[in-house]
Amino acid sequence: MKKLLTLTLGVLTAIGGFVDIGDIVANGLVGARYGLGLVWVLVIGVIGICAFAEMSGRVVAVSGRPVYDVIREKLGPRAAMANLVASFLVTFLTMIAQIGGIALVIELASGIPHVAWIVPIVVGLWLVLWRVKFEKMEQAFGLSGLVILVFGLSVWWLSPDWGALADQAVRFAAPQGEPLPTYFYYGITLFAAAMTPYEVFFFSSGGVEEKWTSKDLRTQRINVLIGFPLGGLLSIGIAAAAAAALLPTGMSVESLGQVVLPVALAFGVAGAAAALFGLFAATVGAALETGLSCGYMLAQYFGWTWGKRLPPAKAARFHSALGLSLLAGLLVMQTGIDPIKVTEYALIFSAIALPLTYLPVLIVANDREYLGDAVNGKLSNGIGLVILVVIVVVAVAAIPLMVMTGMGA
Repeated sequence: MKKLLTLTLGVLTAIGGFVDIGDIVANGLVGARYGLGLVWVLVIGVIGICAFAEMSGRVVAVSGRPVYDVIREKLGPRAAMANLVASFLVTFLTMIAQIGGIALVIELASGIPHVAWIVPIVVGLWLVLWRVKFEKMEQAFGLSGLVILVFGLSVWWLSPDWGALADQAVRFAAPQGEPLPTYFYYGITLFAAAMTPYEVFFFSSGGVEEKWTSKDLRTQRINVLIGFPLGGLLSIGIAAAAAAALLPTGMSVESLGQVVLPVALAFGVAGAAAALFGLFAATVGAALETGLSCGYMLAQYFGWTWGKRLPPAKAARFHSALGLSLLAGLLVMQTGIDPIKVTEYALIFSAIALPLTYLPVLIVANDREYLGDAVNGKLSNGIGLVILVVIVVVAVAAIPLMVMTGMGA
């Protein structure tokens, strides 16, 4: 059991990256509109994030330093500042959306408007970040988020046309009558969600929090190879549930309640309650992950003492950055802005920022000064370079497709 619990860092990171509020609605929307026609994008995204997360985890295990800290030293403060600004803004926007997403889940369960829940949610997040140990936090929310598996179980219970689902999954083109630009726009948002920059920063910083050494190289690889594919499967489960229950009816997904509908149809009130619990755990986990990542990025760039394991008195600026980030998120969400729209914009900006995040990781993972004989091999470099080409194409196409399609309208 103790060995199994060492894998929860990868699970929490993956759930935060693959099943946050924007991804939840996006996967439901894509499943209702295209079925499993964009599964191939998620597969590429899982391969990409596994490759780069493994590189960042290896940097931590061998050097004892988080990947962003090494990037700043390797590339210099100016290049690292561009990385910081792009990644921090995307992460901050995503954190804001998660705060709103938690409130939407509670609104769906209680009927009380989500704006009323913003202050209690932010206070609760701050208390967890301040008082709960890192390992307990990742175990609680990483494992609780696995309840989202109920979406995958609902597909089996609904007894869909399995042949049609399989046909959708192996199709690499837009369905007949669907505009190609819109199809590729949603493909870009799904890929950006899988490769969100804060995932590698959080994963590598978490390795430092857990005091990884070269003896933990196997542990970090298992975290990557179990956690991130599992996150991808959870995303596919949400899309498959929508494909089974909503695609045949022509219903579109525009709200969180419609995403949960397939589970409610399969298992009734108990299923809907389980789905809401899983979504709550996943969005809380994503909010904690993004909040911590905001603090990690700032502290590692400016050379502050940092770490959730350290009390505020010993890492005052790091903890202040966490608190101020949450406070800023609270103020933004109190305006009544739609959290799902915030996440959609965050995903597009994430797509644009991807090259600034992943090229430096690839460079550092090939530097013998930091990694010695643990530098990338031919396979890691081959996968990394192919994914980097995809990342550049996605970054170039993101804004034109957003404008051309009216954000997928």
